[in-house]
Amino acid sequence: MTELPQTWNLNWPRALGGTAIQADFRSAPEDFVVDELAAPEAGEGEHVYLHIRKRGANTGYVAQQLAQLAGVQSNDVGFFGLKDRHAVTTQWFSVWLAQKPEPDWQRLNNDEFQVLQHFRGARKLRRGEHLGNRFQIRLRNVTGGSTAAEQVLEQIPTGVPNYFGEQRFGHNGGNLDLVEKAIADQQAGQRRRLPRNQKAFALSAARSWLFNQVLAERIGQGNWQSSIEGEPEAEPSGPLWGRGRNPASGAQLGLEEGAMAPWKAWQDWLEHGGLSQERRSLILVPQGFTWEWQEQEGRKDLWLSFALPPGTFATALLREVAELANQASTAIK
Repeated sequence: MTELPQTWNLNWPRALGGTAIQADFRSAPEDFVVDELAAPEAGEGEHVYLHIRKRGANTGYVAQQLAQLAGVQSNDVGFFGLKDRHAVTTQWFSVWLAQKPEPDWQRLNNDEFQVLQHFRGARKLRRGEHLGNRFQIRLRNVTGGSTAAEQVLEQIPTGVPNYFGEQRFGHNGGNLDLVEKAIADQQAGQRRRLPRNQKAFALSAARSWLFNQVLAERIGQGNWQSSIEGEPEAEPSGPLWGRGRNPASGAQLGLEEGAMAPWKAWQDWLEHGGLSQERRSLILVPQGFTWEWQEQEGRKDLWLSFALPPGTFATALLREVAELANQASTAIK
């Protein structure tokens, strides 16, 4: 088993030439605006769909408030995806009322979130079912070489490495610590198990960590955007580890086994965690990508706008553009 490092190194290789600028990220929630693409289908049913704008509130908190007002269990509330707390976001929720009377949803409105609209529907909303998210991001106080940065920005529409973002691994890699703890307990023969929510975070983080190791190796070899011998899919992909046979073969299989070799205990743990083998594209292609400089009061800002599919991370794109001082948490290296 790997030894628990003092700190987890989340500084994976960049692919588009390295960052030439530095900037402040999420100085205010309005610097990170996220809107879900597409709305659920209206109709008749026992579910209520609510379109909510939130500022400085996380998805779980909003879901909890909806459940409390409606008098239902927390698992009766659905949503398409988790959204950042330190942002301004619009997203859809569903509440299963069954035969309960519908409450006055406007009673929830406060400085943190507002109900924009609501209507009935037939089923619970589930994570990843929407088309994606549209991002509008402001990077403040940009310093460094803007010309070199523009050379990177011009490459973004062709794709960036599809890394799992640092938020997947928890604050200071805390979700990765959970993985190490669970494996250590298992190897020591202890029957103690992680609570269900912690185990879910740990499984997701372990899978993401292994995928990022493979992607980092492909970037190091310069072949992350091209197929190599043994590629199991039409486009370059990496493993989301779980039970079953790795469909890669030949050079691709050898590369993946080598990148994940230090984490064999993690692979074994994932195989016994109820997950099955899947694949994920190595390339993240943003849609409708635009950028614009803005100078005012002696300060230079960079505005970015783009859309991404579900399950991908805006920070994977941002880290190719700039070294970010994340005002909402810690620096993104």
